[in-house]
Amino acid sequence: MGKDGTGFAPSLGNNVPMTASWSTSVTPVAPPRAANPRLRFLIYAATVTGIWSGLLSLLVFGIGHLAHVSFVVEQPDGSMAPIQWFAVLLMPLVIALIAALLASLMRGRAHAGRIVFWLGTLIAIASAYGPLAQPIGWSSRILLLLMHAITWALVVPQLARIVGDSEPGASVDRSE
Repeated sequence: MGKDGTGFAPSLGNNVPMTASWSTSVTPVAPPRAANPRLRFLIYAATVTGIWSGLLSLLVFGIGHLAHVSFVVEQPDGSMAPIQWFAVLLMPLVIALIAALLASLMRGRAHAGRIVFWLGTLIAIASAYGPLAQPIGWSSRILLLLMHAITWALVVPQLARIVGDSEPGASVDRSE
């Protein structure tokens, strides 16, 4: 029941009942079923968020270089190699595109948004092992972890929100 006792939710004046089929949608207005996210839309969102996270990571990388932080990683043969600026720019994009492909496997399933969010979060936490295990200084580790956090914060919640709109009952058939 709404505050006025009518059974309608107080909103922007459109008196939509709380039992609407889209009330579990993570977006304010339910998309029509025809607009359920397709792989193409997930790839687009991953490209945008991946580019932004790459640019922000490059900014962190640049600030680190100005502060004389050495960005080196241990290679499989035991030698140390510097991280190149284009890797910092492109890796978030590549990771975002892979995440979109994996998230697309959850489309149309119950709790898809939550599953994508928490699996993406677990993968991001697991990826933090890389910088922590490197034999480098803590300033380098912290900045590399910050780059991981930026990529997680921009990519995972966005893909989870998009996939969440494909959950059963999250969209509405507008042909009725």
